[in-house]
Amino acid sequence: MAYRNNRKPSKAEMAKSQGMYQDTGVPNSNSEHGDSEEKTKETEIELADGTEISIEEPDMEDEQVEEPVSEEELQNIIIAEIDDAQNYIDDVISPERALAGQYYKGEPFGNEEEGRSQAMSMDVRDTVQAMMPSIMKVFFAANNVVEFAPNGPEDIDSAQQATDYVNYCLTRDNNLFNECYSTFKDALIRKNGIMKVWWDTEKNVTTHYFTGLDEATFSVLQSDANIEVKDVEITYGETVTETPMGMMGQTQPATYDCTVVRTTEQGRLRVQSVPPEEFLIDRRARSIETAEFVAHRRYVTVSDLVKMGYDFDEVQDLGFETLDDFEGNEEAFDRNPQAFVQITGRTDTTSRKILYIEGYVYVDMDGDGIAELCRVCVAGTANKVLHYEPCDFIPFVDFCPDPEPHTFFGMSIADVTMDIQLIKSNILRNTLDSLAQSIHPRTGVVEGQVNLEDVMNTEVGGIIRMRAPGMVQPFTMPFVGSQAFPMLQYMDELRENRTGISKAASGLDANALQSSTRAAVAATITAAAQHIELICRIFAETGMKGLFRKSMQLIAKNQDAPRMVRLRNTFVPIDPRVWDTNMDVVVNVAIGTGSNEEKMAFLGQVAAKQEMLMQMGAPLVDMQGYYNTLAQMMALAGYKDPTVFFKDPAMMPPPPPPAPPQPSPEEMLSQVQMEAIRADIQKKAAELELQREEMLRKDDRERDKLDADLMIKAAEIEAKYGTQVNTANIEALMQRDREFLRQQGEMERASMQAQQAAQNAQMAQAVQQAQMPPEMQMQPEMPPEGMM
Repeated sequence: MAYRNNRKPSKAEMAKSQGMYQDTGVPNSNSEHGDSEEKTKETEIELADGTEISIEEPDMEDEQVEEPVSEEELQNIIIAEIDDAQNYIDDVISPERALAGQYYKGEPFGNEEEGRSQAMSMDVRDTVQAMMPSIMKVFFAANNVVEFAPNGPEDIDSAQQATDYVNYCLTRDNNLFNECYSTFKDALIRKNGIMKVWWDTEKNVTTHYFTGLDEATFSVLQSDANIEVKDVEITYGETVTETPMGMMGQTQPATYDCTVVRTTEQGRLRVQSVPPEEFLIDRRARSIETAEFVAHRRYVTVSDLVKMGYDFDEVQDLGFETLDDFEGNEEAFDRNPQAFVQITGRTDTTSRKILYIEGYVYVDMDGDGIAELCRVCVAGTANKVLHYEPCDFIPFVDFCPDPEPHTFFGMSIADVTMDIQLIKSNILRNTLDSLAQSIHPRTGVVEGQVNLEDVMNTEVGGIIRMRAPGMVQPFTMPFVGSQAFPMLQYMDELRENRTGISKAASGLDANALQSSTRAAVAATITAAAQHIELICRIFAETGMKGLFRKSMQLIAKNQDAPRMVRLRNTFVPIDPRVWDTNMDVVVNVAIGTGSNEEKMAFLGQVAAKQEMLMQMGAPLVDMQGYYNTLAQMMALAGYKDPTVFFKDPAMMPPPPPPAPPQPSPEEMLSQVQMEAIRADIQKKAAELELQREEMLRKDDRERDKLDADLMIKAAEIEAKYGTQVNTANIEALMQRDREFLRQQGEMERASMQAQQAAQNAQMAQAVQQAQMPPEMQMQPEMPPEGMM
């Protein structure tokens, strides 16, 4: 139940419409249609003890399920949206924009009178042309008007790379300057400027003809997937040679003649300024992102549709237009009237012009109850749906110099200056008419008494033949145009107040004005510049941010391989697939920070202060900060690449490590002493080792002699007395003594090594103390007075 006329429903009506309780407190089961009564069904459940209970459950069979939008419903939806948007644009918006275009070009108003002045004041054009240089300078004089801000420390490098690469794609792969110039001018004249950004996959087809190819080369061509080989001709050669046996023929390898068609695909980001009459949007829209329907309509040929991937049989009979594009849109006719002149057109099918509309509408195509953004492409006079698919965003951005809250179309510079141009034109015409009448006044004659040919002759000094004196009398008209000059001046002031454009804002030097003080003129220039800076900030915050964000998303989504490009004078591979597409976009257009001369003077003071701190060795400034100051000064001067003049410290290799300092005489003396002590220690250790070796050899010789003597004595005893001598025990006792001597030698060697390590530590401490400043060296401890 719906309630209209802004009448607040009563409680009873609300209860009745919602199927709630009546005043008696009993549920409303006697509804008129029974729609509010909840339908249930009973389910019997047997418990463990055998008890049966019944539970009422909602009947799911009657639950409403959202059905997805069918193709037929989508066709009806898109047709309705297109018809409503076309009526809104063609009948409401386009006439206003066409009138603004006529004022910009200075076309007649239609109220001109023959024989009167038809002069035109070009205030709309003068104002727009005065603003365009400043706006273009703001967006294309600095390095980066828009930058990507990292979401975390790990995104710093990728954010800088994304900023450089998106700028590269927009300026190198596209002519962003021309597209922005057209869009900004549309915004200043026709309310809103529209720009479209998309990913374009181009197919480049080249045809080559080859002759005399050998079999290996021909096989390589056939194996290439991007090459189609056609019209192959094989030639078999035969060579006749003379031999002693006679003439003999020898067959040569075959050669191939063929036509090669090479097809390559290359994906690139594309950006284009859309003519305002080609852009459709629903009449209730507040912005492009929240609009229920947005579309781009244009007339294309059958050949263009086939290049897009559509079937030729499907699009050749969709109808075509030859003259009246967009059903007589005033704006399109005003832009190029010659395009509507009837000429003899082409009759081939591929050149037929077909209305093609690329629309973006929110519909529920999957039946989940939520409308998703869908891209729908229709063509022909009947708006036949050719293709539809879900999409991520709407590829359009708009620029408006004076946005109106809660509506899409704002106001342009032409909207606030057209009435001034009309008033000034009428004043100028009347002034010129008064001047003409005062210079060439009307003349009264007596009929039949004057030669009319002589009167009508305007030659200087010409004779007028009269039959009697006084037959010709001039009607002298005084010139009253001087009284209109203050009004013209007032209208100029009114235009300056509305737009901020004046002689001062046009670049007039404050020193050139003699009637006003320099401070007053500088204040006037600053106040006038604020209007343009505000327009630039609005363009940057609305259109430029959306353009860069959508460009980054398209690049990250569609570029499937790294691309080698030159950024900051260095060739680097760019792989956008690793970027964070949720990075924020930051605008660098400053508002109210003074002119470029003031900024340059301030940066000069900063550079001087940095130089002073660097000479003092203060840690507040380094070379990177000083380079950043110089780079900003180069940007203000109009040079986009500061590396032409200065090297970036961040790109320079790290400096080599400093050379070790030369030792002092004291350090050299201590080092010589340490070397001498080390040599003495090594010499003593060698002598001790030599003595030990000699001792061990002497001991071995003596033991060998004793062993020999023992064996001789044992043999003599056995021979003399016939008794067996046990030499094993005697040898075991001797070996025990030898092991004791070996262990004792090892202990002596370890003791010597410990003494040598202690001496080395003492020498190192002495050298370290010698290298310290004199005031920090340890003084020797003085013995107590009693010990002196």
